[in-house]
Amino acid sequence: MEIIQLSVLPETAANSELLKELLVEEFNTSDFEFKILKRSIDARRKPVTINLKIEVYLDGETIPEVINNKTYQNVADAKPVVIVGFGPAGMFAALKSIELGYKPIVIERGKDVRSRRRDLAAINKDHIVNPESNYCFGEGGAGTYSDGKLYTRSKKRGDVNDILATLVQHGAPEDILVDAHPHIGTNKLPKVVTAIRETIEKHGGDVLFDTKLTDILIENKQVKGIVTQNGKEILSKNLILATGHSARDIFYLLNDKGIAIENKPFALGVRVEHPQQLIDSIQYHCKEKSEFLPPATYKLVQQVKQRGVFSFCMCPGGIIAPCATAPGEIVTNGWSPSKRNNPYANSGIVVTVEAEDIEPYKKHGALAGLEFQKAIEKRAYETAGNKNNTGQFAPAQRLSDFIKGRVSTDLPECSYTPGVVSAPLHDVLPKAITRRLQEAFVMFGNKMRGYMHEDAIVVGVESRTSSPVKIPRDRETFQHPDVKGLYPCGEGAGYAGGIVSAAIDGQKCAEAIKNQ
Repeated sequence: MEIIQLSVLPETAANSELLKELLVEEFNTSDFEFKILKRSIDARRKPVTINLKIEVYLDGETIPEVINNKTYQNVADAKPVVIVGFGPAGMFAALKSIELGYKPIVIERGKDVRSRRRDLAAINKDHIVNPESNYCFGEGGAGTYSDGKLYTRSKKRGDVNDILATLVQHGAPEDILVDAHPHIGTNKLPKVVTAIRETIEKHGGDVLFDTKLTDILIENKQVKGIVTQNGKEILSKNLILATGHSARDIFYLLNDKGIAIENKPFALGVRVEHPQQLIDSIQYHCKEKSEFLPPATYKLVQQVKQRGVFSFCMCPGGIIAPCATAPGEIVTNGWSPSKRNNPYANSGIVVTVEAEDIEPYKKHGALAGLEFQKAIEKRAYETAGNKNNTGQFAPAQRLSDFIKGRVSTDLPECSYTPGVVSAPLHDVLPKAITRRLQEAFVMFGNKMRGYMHEDAIVVGVESRTSSPVKIPRDRETFQHPDVKGLYPCGEGAGYAGGIVSAAIDGQKCAEAIKNQ
């Protein structure tokens, strides 16, 4: 077996026969089998090429069958672990608990994937926000409707390949094991998360939907269990809190009970949307994209007045989604289907929030960032003309008008389904944030010629890039320093920043319970 690196044209990378011809030339034999280990796009110059890492088996050797599928034991009668939240962190905490011989009891405030779709339709079509079932709450969490981007830098935290293999075992495409920037697609993710839930239930775990945590039972600084919204108690000395970055009631609950929480840095900004064909032409240096290339992405970062301004959750061929978790607020995010074949490309462009921004809210202590975040989302709601907690219109401007601080006389087409309204989005955000965004957009236009397109639109606000609150935990035991048996976990606790890193953190918390 040998490993070879090749840089080939996109049409060659997509054709196994053409690839084999190149390998025949390389090894001077046709007696071999091969498989692609890694695949990435090199668009730094023209022509665009595909970098391949290929494993070649020579001299009659065949590709060995690698069975990655895990087997799980039945834990119906095992010691229980309560897991709050069924997003990536909660799902993988539950799977790892079963591996380790514990019975996971997962509670999820939202609905299962199928029922959840009706609530998403209500947001988009009727502007009705269900605070318990939306783009953030429900089976699979926010990750189910965020394109399924699986790229992570958290490779030192855990086994990324294990996470990807588990997703493939549950129905994700095998390409995620190969692509440098893998994604599943919002249209395919519901089946994957449903399959994970079925695995948990099949092996003795419980997943309870429409079940909300309202209290944590603590005795002598030790978790005893939880209380749900109907007054039911679920007893366990181990509680994994994997509630995501938008479960604000959890932060209030912890604060009210005197369980330490902390302010955490986060970012704030807007969603910017361009025609996907424009982004393709800029990134691939061509008028028409090759059919063998995926819709192009971009990643931008700039320091402006000692603060970072950067792109976040870039969605090629995507949709801007209404991600409010309560009436009376506007929150935007983005997602893409697996083919990424919508006509628009959108990305969050956000600025790091500093202490000076939340100074007016310091009376709220560890909740200052959260209250600041809420105030911005409410301002966006009101600026777009929404009233009486019933609208989801988002304030928007042409990119050129946002930079100049003027209201747009008209707006280009936009993928945000509830609808956009021409409004002074530059006034919705704090001046320190707006000014940095304006300067950064100009700089981005210099980096990507054509980025300052007349049909580029900014929509606000992008405010849920991460949690504004951190729940502290011991680095060795993963437990909260004040409460034994309480394991803050994932993005909502401040220890992850995406699907894969959250999944890894869920596994780590389950392992920490086993190690106690």
